[in-house]
Amino acid sequence: MFKIFDEKINGFLFTIVLPFLLFFISYYGFETSYVAGIKSWEKVPDFMFSSVYAYRVIPNYLSVHVTEALAYAVNNNFSSAKAFILKQGSFFYHSTFLINVFFFLLTSLVLHKILRMRPAGLLLNDKVRHMVHLIAVFFIVIMQYVPTNCDCIALFFYVLGLFFTLKYSENRKPADLILLSGIIFISTLVRETACLNIAFFAAVFIQPGELKKGNFVSVRACLLLAVAFVLPYMGLRLIIQQNASFVEGIYVIKNFISPYNLAGLLFGIISLYCGYSFSGDDGRAIIRKYLFFSSPYLIMITFVGLFWETRLFMPLTVTGFVAASYQFKKHYI
Repeated sequence: MFKIFDEKINGFLFTIVLPFLLFFISYYGFETSYVAGIKSWEKVPDFMFSSVYAYRVIPNYLSVHVTEALAYAVNNNFSSAKAFILKQGSFFYHSTFLINVFFFLLTSLVLHKILRMRPAGLLLNDKVRHMVHLIAVFFIVIMQYVPTNCDCIALFFYVLGLFFTLKYSENRKPADLILLSGIIFISTLVRETACLNIAFFAAVFIQPGELKKGNFVSVRACLLLAVAFVLPYMGLRLIIQQNASFVEGIYVIKNFISPYNLAGLLFGIISLYCGYSFSGDDGRAIIRKYLFFSSPYLIMITFVGLFWETRLFMPLTVTGFVAASYQFKKHYI
């Protein structure tokens, strides 16, 4: 009984309390070059409804309404604390923190469940599993030096997609595949990284040997997931056209001449290699296949993203830790 109680306490501390404190420190304990301007924005900036940001409808909707709700609550119920609250940042900044920390903690909970599904090797030990979980959390928090209103939401849906992919791999229940399709559909309204769930699914299920035998069941499942991504992706771009564009800019040259961007690229490579080095042969095979299927995303961020914003590598880094911790069935490799 005491052992079960102790495990629950440890799970709560390592999954909720410590991640929350780390996230809180990253937003209010120090200030990065990206944060200085954001803290002074009194409302959701207009540029979030133009360019590529216009297609991130769920984060934008949450930002508008949480900022308004927070301002109303403080002005009407906590007016005595208003000066202190605004000294730490604008209502928009605080609302960004509240949205991000909520989805960050949900991500931590789902990651905790994934690490317990089919733990590989040393992860059978609870203490080692907690340590791997905290390392993954540290990586996510470190990348918060570029706070946005969409990355933590997108990461939550991505990790939730990993969870249902692994559940489907174990049980082959159509309900899990349908739920995964729904997650991809919704997360496409958050950010384009939803496509990486398709890449992970393909890495787990598509096997060249089965394709040679004419077994295309996994390909058909991938096509279902692709439809779940393409429908909202194209729909948003047909509906939202005013003051919107597909990309913010072309940065491919800048990515390979700026020392900051090169440092960001190196960080992304090493953070993914961290998970790869922890993996066994089966996990490494999954990561290699995953990199192949996610190559369109990697090419896209090379051209239109900035490597210095290492948040772009968050899904890949987390995937590395998941691949290292999960005991894949041999016939998936």
